[in-house]
Amino acid sequence: MEKIKITFLGTANAVPTQKRNHTSILLTYKDENILIDCGEGTQRQFRYAELSPSKLTKILITHWHGDHILGLPGLFQTLAMSDYQKALQLYGPNNTSYFIDAIKKFVNIKIPLKIQNIESGIFFDSKEFYLSALPMTHDTPTLAYSFVLKDKLRLDKMKIKKLKIPNSPLLGDLQAGKDIIFEKKKIKSKDVTYMQKGKKVTFILDTAQNPNTFKIAENSDILICESTYSISEEKIAHEYKHLTSTQAADIAKKSKSKKLILTHISQRYEHNPKIILNEAKKIFKNTILVNDLDVLEI
Repeated sequence: MEKIKITFLGTANAVPTQKRNHTSILLTYKDENILIDCGEGTQRQFRYAELSPSKLTKILITHWHGDHILGLPGLFQTLAMSDYQKALQLYGPNNTSYFIDAIKKFVNIKIPLKIQNIESGIFFDSKEFYLSALPMTHDTPTLAYSFVLKDKLRLDKMKIKKLKIPNSPLLGDLQAGKDIIFEKKKIKSKDVTYMQKGKKVTFILDTAQNPNTFKIAENSDILICESTYSISEEKIAHEYKHLTSTQAADIAKKSKSKKLILTHISQRYEHNPKIILNEAKKIFKNTILVNDLDVLEI
């Protein structure tokens, strides 16, 4: 199974710092390049990461606050000047079409856009993976997303070799779960295959803790979660509908996620981000705090 690559283009919250750009995360799987949010300066972060924005296939917008979307106008213009030919699929909460129309009033968008307002559930489904969303609790319509790589039936190469089955359509039938006849013998698919479990990556950005955070994160291999505040500022987090480090860890623990990635870090922790990390690790040990341009593969 090919790996899922996650590049953290920006890891700051509303105010960027010298070390952290506004929020943007790129998920790459085979030919799919899915951008989650596009804060100001995202296209420059592509340059620093030595990646091409022209390979983008989809953009998922969590919500329409400036620190998550102000990179879109510039990105659209760069794609147009790079002769981007594909129809860029853009998904977001129910006010997405309205805001794209607003952008068009001051930016001439010259690339084809396919915009879809979404609310809940699976909104994209292919043979290999699907994308799902659930609404969050913030002061504007907000979504969290999951990228789910489906389970896949694999051939047991040692058993295939032992049976001397040639590289032919017979292998395709076996992998499709069909029994075959080879050299006058029936070979059952279940005897020469195994199920390779898929992968799940979940993105929870600006939100207060709510039941849907646990639901969408359930059994994630990677949970990428905002951790804007320390536990000492829980009241402020509640007021602004954000998560603390310990709330993010609580979501990871109760959802039975395997690994927690903390991002969307407040500028107040610029010089000591370990405050956030250490608080979370007390609840959920397998936690890391990412920096701009960090890359993770699973």
